[in-house]
Amino acid sequence: MFTALPATAAWSHRHARAGFEVSYFEPVEGSHRIEGASTAVEDGRTWFVAYDIAVDSAWRTRKARVTGRSAAGRRTVLLEADGAGHWQVDGEPASHLDGCLDVDLESSAMTNAFPVHRMLLPIGARAAAPAAYVRATDLSVERLEQEYLRAPDRGTGRCFDYAAPAFGFSCRLVYDASGLVLDYPGIASRMA
Repeated sequence: MFTALPATAAWSHRHARAGFEVSYFEPVEGSHRIEGASTAVEDGRTWFVAYDIAVDSAWRTRKARVTGRSAAGRRTVLLEADGAGHWQVDGEPASHLDGCLDVDLESSAMTNAFPVHRMLLPIGARAAAPAAYVRATDLSVERLEQEYLRAPDRGTGRCFDYAAPAFGFSCRLVYDASGLVLDYPGIASRMA
């Protein structure tokens, strides 16, 4: 369904915050390693988040090391998953994340690529995609219920209707041929 990932991609944060994100993609024996960073000013507060994420050949998150800096201080969190929906956070079992197959970073537009790659939904299909959600300012980890509905394509863009009920948020996400978000309304736009 998707073409090969580019070597790198970048997004400009929009509306909800001002800032920038850059990601680098490295194929590793049928899986992928993604390194990147986001910086932003949001509600008058600054933050920086760097990530190193490993996904397996089915696009399930297996490991994510996230490092951040904000007014709350410096922090690093390590998430590890078995690919079957069981997680550890900093080496401790995290049963509240049971059933999640993706990590979703509040600071990142890129992480919305994981569920669409993993699920490969045909047009009209809908699926739940709960995620291990990492907050930008303090790197706290919580469960985020999400849903994706594959919508008809728009030009060359692949479209998904996205919903995160906990935030009362829904929008249409537009992806490029490689499965990276081009337009995330109110959040980010792809720059490169």
